[in-house]
Amino acid sequence: MAAAGVPGVRITSGLVDWQLLTRGPDDHATVVLRGTVSPATISPEPPFRFTGTDAEVTVSARVVAESDGGAVVPWTRATLAADRTWEVALRLPAGGGYRVETQLEQVGGDGYSLTRGDIVHHVGVGDTYLVIGQSNAAGRARDRVADGPQLGVHHYRADGTWALAAHPLNDGTRAVHVGHFENHNTGHSPALHFAKRLLAATGVPVGLVMAAFGGSPLRWWVDADGLAPLAENALEMLASAGVQPRGVVWYQGEADCFERGSADYAERFGRFVAEFRERLGQPGLPFLTVQLARCTAPVEGDQDAQWGALREQQRRAAHQLDGVHVVPTGDLPLYDFIHLSSAANLVLAERLADAALAEDHGIDRDWRAPEPVDAVLRDPRTASIRFAPIRNWINDFGLPASRCPIDVVDEAGFVPLASWEVEGDAVVLRLERDVQGAAVAHGMWRMDHGGIVPADCTRLPFLSFYDLPLA
Repeated sequence: MAAAGVPGVRITSGLVDWQLLTRGPDDHATVVLRGTVSPATISPEPPFRFTGTDAEVTVSARVVAESDGGAVVPWTRATLAADRTWEVALRLPAGGGYRVETQLEQVGGDGYSLTRGDIVHHVGVGDTYLVIGQSNAAGRARDRVADGPQLGVHHYRADGTWALAAHPLNDGTRAVHVGHFENHNTGHSPALHFAKRLLAATGVPVGLVMAAFGGSPLRWWVDADGLAPLAENALEMLASAGVQPRGVVWYQGEADCFERGSADYAERFGRFVAEFRERLGQPGLPFLTVQLARCTAPVEGDQDAQWGALREQQRRAAHQLDGVHVVPTGDLPLYDFIHLSSAANLVLAERLADAALAEDHGIDRDWRAPEPVDAVLRDPRTASIRFAPIRNWINDFGLPASRCPIDVVDEAGFVPLASWEVEGDAVVLRLERDVQGAAVAHGMWRMDHGGIVPADCTRLPFLSFYDLPLA
């Protein structure tokens, strides 16, 4: 923006460099620019003229494509007031990058010419996604991977400015939004590659608002009284950015395992989703969730059960809550004991993007991971679990029974596994003893389940499951 005293047209509000505007249902966004005109020699009453001339002063604005300078919105005359302020509404189509220009259309009938006006660069109109949760949403990986910035992916930063999105995205430098201020430096996250995949598929710019906070349990987002401080901070950032989110990426839950809060996670998360949507006035706002990956820390007490139960709660939430979707991570490599590696983040980003494209944009993507749809005891020593969707064939990786990631538990405890095999779309478990009483199956459930997860070969790994009744 021009400094005070610079002659010509100044923009004082409405747009800043790199801003991403939310496209409406008609694939357009309307922005109102306001500003002032200098020098101060304009006559005080309409028609506005420079003192001593007969030339009328008018202010105009237009939008051009940065790629070639072609007009996207032609010169549009602004409303000019006696106090030398002006205002103009511009309707921009989805796309970008755009350059917004202003100018004086006529000055100096006596030969004096002044047409200079402020310019806003790199404006886009598209979709914004809010990324929230804990450290795996913020990003902690530091291993090397190619995932650089790309024109068309914008980022509303914690310092209150718009910028070209680049890692680390949850950076707190010069933060004015401090409600999620990280106490560790952030690293690579899945958000940038996620946005680039959406940009490539939809052809419209994507904005990111990052408001994740490492180590945060769900109770820091929602509590008995409603939305908690971290949710309020995220809403504040969306309002400050001037956007309505197209969707929410949610990666959280590790802290609730350590707090032993797995049992009612789905109910509490459902309350969070409902109240967050209500505050935004977006009842159908999609939530793209991530089932917890492995954690290789020492297991203390019931932590295996806590991680298994919470993953199951995440799986159930995607069935119980409209517009909530879940993607798997059980096969992805770690950077440290709990955080996904940079390479894993790229894979996760593609799974999240496929879910968003299919469920929110109506673009064909086969994104759903296999999960159990039927579990039975064929006889006292044989359990069969059928999975769907299976498009190709189940890959069990040739694991021996000692490394099978699926367990059967009955009233006497864990039932030893003699062997296991694949039959079409089912996994069949051969047990070493008869099942006693009611029995359940757990799959890929332990805190560290080993990382080798049965998969629909060439497509996606299974979702984890826990306490699945064997009928």
